[in-house]
Amino acid sequence: MSRGAQRVDLRIPTTNRSSNIAGRAGVGRPVSGGAFSLDGADGPTHLAGVQSAVPSSGIEALLALQSVGDPLLSKKKSIRRGNALLDTLESIKADLLLGRVSEGRLNQLMVLILSARERRDPALDGLLDDIELRARVELAKFGRYPGM
Repeated sequence: MSRGAQRVDLRIPTTNRSSNIAGRAGVGRPVSGGAFSLDGADGPTHLAGVQSAVPSSGIEALLALQSVGDPLLSKKKSIRRGNALLDTLESIKADLLLGRVSEGRLNQLMVLILSARERRDPALDGLLDDIELRARVELAKFGRYPGM
């Protein structure tokens, strides 16, 4: 140790909580000498209707977690499907401008429409119905009648 350094005691004192609390009761306050009691309380009261929570087993908890969908993941999937649908519609529009529509693109569009339906938004479902009808008409021109 250097000459001016002080020795620091790093030992942890005992953790006897009851003696610490009793020792602090007199600091800054007068001790009343009586036991602590609530006014008007004659004894312990019983709460009716309180039930303890029963922990679920491990497998039940896993199944419950799997049944709850992740909203962020669901939103990402919806955005991916929507972008794929828009890309396919854009390529079909380009084909229509050239005067020929690819049967493969129409089939791809039908698959995307079927996967895009979530039955949450009636306006979106109506739009998808219109797109599907137009795709069916174009496929009928090739002699194909899907899902009829």
